[in-house]
Amino acid sequence: MSSTERGGDQMVAAVLDVLPHGRSDDDRPQHQKEPLAYALGLDEFTVYELTLDDGDDIAFGDRIDLTEFGRVTQVAFEDLPSGARSELEYAVEEIVEADHDRFVDFYNDAQPITLRLHQLNLLPGIGKKLRNSILDERKREPFAGFDDLEDRVSGLHNPKEVLIERILEELREDDLKYRLFVRRSEQGE
Repeated sequence: MSSTERGGDQMVAAVLDVLPHGRSDDDRPQHQKEPLAYALGLDEFTVYELTLDDGDDIAFGDRIDLTEFGRVTQVAFEDLPSGARSELEYAVEEIVEADHDRFVDFYNDAQPITLRLHQLNLLPGIGKKLRNSILDERKREPFAGFDDLEDRVSGLHNPKEVLIERILEELREDDLKYRLFVRRSEQGE
């Protein structure tokens, strides 16, 4: 099992923000508002809103099992409060670093999408020449890590950051034709 920890009925997510007094745009009296939290799923980078109970003790940065919470709904990027939006990049970076092998394997295993388009071409800054260099090098030997990838492929700078940029783009943009990492929210399907 990877460090994304999806197994059985467990769905692990990273907490992005906790709103103990509910949404600020909720006009109800404070005692009627439900405490909320926002979290990012580790497997498919899905963004969730959780309605918390009084006994729930979670904080920013915690790893939580979503199956332990009553009401969990998917939300789009534009529905996130500003605090959760500002933490999103850090959370994505932490997930990529924690599950290093999964994301290095993307470079090792990426495949063509169509006759003219390859999954690698969807990454920011990777054109035909760089794609071909990556493909040639991985034929010789699979990449062992991001440093190995950067050392062996001339012109590819900070491959981890390239993946993070793509994941953030997929989170922010609802109308992308191709998605590599982020599962489209149910509202967008």
